[in-house]
Amino acid sequence: MADPEQEPTDTAHHLTIPLGLTQAEFDELAPFISELHTYRIVPSQCSSLLAQRIMARNDVIWSIVRRFDKPQTYKHFIKSCTVEPGFTMTVGSTRDVNVISGLPAATSTERLDILDDDRQVTGFTIIGGEHRLRNYRSVTSVHRFERDGRIWTVVLESYVVDVPQGNTEEDTRLFADTVVKLNLQRLASVAEGLVRDGDGR
Repeated sequence: MADPEQEPTDTAHHLTIPLGLTQAEFDELAPFISELHTYRIVPSQCSSLLAQRIMARNDVIWSIVRRFDKPQTYKHFIKSCTVEPGFTMTVGSTRDVNVISGLPAATSTERLDILDDDRQVTGFTIIGGEHRLRNYRSVTSVHRFERDGRIWTVVLESYVVDVPQGNTEEDTRLFADTVVKLNLQRLASVAEGLVRDGDGR
């Protein structure tokens, strides 16, 4: 008989408002969170959902996020990214990432799992490299809001990852959350900078 403590369970990110969102934003996003940001996890894994409000149009932000071959545009800790000659941005394609020194990682090989330009959803899995994020899988979705003549965007990013042996779930989540949060803040800075410069009306 299976150990009930090892049974997979569904994450419940749709039940908790991510830091930085209003109740109204969360109410509108909850169905998308249920559909796009729910994972089946076992006790040796952890998962989280983070959100970033950005004062720029969703198409500007999507033009940055969708570039699987250029994550260094907004991801803080990436030194360089290489893809195979003749690379095409299709599901199943891969990239090799070099990470800046000072992190518990050196390289990462990542596979594109989702690229939906209509719904503005993308996702990837780490499939190799020298790092501690085993079985890391991530989904990012871009959502347009319009109220009283104002237009803005909320970006949601979720992940699931193994908890390394000798680490706690809390430590693992804190590390991954910090990286994702800094990346989302950088994305906001880049996108809002394009708007100020007139490249992202």
